[in-house]
Amino acid sequence: MTDSEEESFVHLPEEFKLGNSALVMTPKCLQQEIEKYKERCQVLEQDRRELGTAKEAAEDKTRVFQKEAELLRGKLEREKSLSRELEPSYQELCLAKEERGKLLQEKQKLEKELEELEARRVAWEKQAKAPPSLPDRKMLFTGHVTEAEDVNALVVATRVQRALPGGSALLTFEEPEVAQRILEMKWHEVKLDESTGCEGRLRVQAEPVELLLPSALEIEMKLSDRCILLSSLPRLDLSEEQLLDKLEIFFSKKKNGGSEVEQRELLSDSGHVVLTFVHNGVAEQLAKKGRFHVPIGKQTYELKVTPYIRGQITDLQVRPSVCAKTVLLSGISDILDEESMRDTLEIHFQKPSQGGGEVDALGYVPVGKQGLAVFEEDMD
Repeated sequence: MTDSEEESFVHLPEEFKLGNSALVMTPKCLQQEIEKYKERCQVLEQDRRELGTAKEAAEDKTRVFQKEAELLRGKLEREKSLSRELEPSYQELCLAKEERGKLLQEKQKLEKELEELEARRVAWEKQAKAPPSLPDRKMLFTGHVTEAEDVNALVVATRVQRALPGGSALLTFEEPEVAQRILEMKWHEVKLDESTGCEGRLRVQAEPVELLLPSALEIEMKLSDRCILLSSLPRLDLSEEQLLDKLEIFFSKKKNGGSEVEQRELLSDSGHVVLTFVHNGVAEQLAKKGRFHVPIGKQTYELKVTPYIRGQITDLQVRPSVCAKTVLLSGISDILDEESMRDTLEIHFQKPSQGGGEVDALGYVPVGKQGLAVFEEDMD
């Protein structure tokens, strides 16, 4: 029997098989088998119905998911479109945030500068509250009288110092045109007078005089909390150390209003003395009193005490300026004595035939020496 022929038969349970070549089947068995298959059919029918219900539910869910997918796709498209529309606004927002950061940094910088200015303002107010007194200076009349419209005016003159090397001279003419002619000629042959004991000619070179003058000056002033300035000091036959020792001893005593002195200094340009105390507040109290009778040697002298203000140049701008009436003569040999050379140069450069004119001032430094020329403001 082949496999196909075998599959065409229904396999019955063992009780339906023939035993001893005879089929044992009773009505009761048949009825039981019928009932059994009915139950199986009912179960299968129930399974079919449940599968149908599950299929319908799955189809419903599929339709719901499809609908939700459609909604999500629509929402995604709308969000993409909105994102494209908001892209410029987002970039503007980023730029605004960046600009805000820069503004915050600028604000912090300005606040810091404001704090510094406030500190400087407080310092200036403190300085302004200092006693309005200046150190004493001794003045005398030198015999020079000029006409003045305002007798109460205080004039501050500009003075510039410049080194003058040996073998050179400075000539100042009354008229700037004369100085210009001398500079244009540049080289000059100065004839030496036989009466001076030297014959021949001296060849000198005329050059312009250029000075650096301040065009802008900023000075930061700071009132010292621990320093005082002593003025009206007498001229005594004492060394610098002896004078400073006596002043330190006097102002370190509490009965004189003083305290321990940390440092002392004699200002060579003015002859005043600066005392620095260890503790704050001492200098202020001494400056308020103003004057003290200090024993120095066998006598007592009245000294003036003023607040000490430190000045520091914070900004200095200079500009070159050429003297219109002054020329520099260089290359002057050491062949005459100083007075004879001065006379010879002045005579030569006063002659109109040599391009000269009236000489207002002449400064000469012989070879081997060094001079310091002082320039003042031309008021003409």
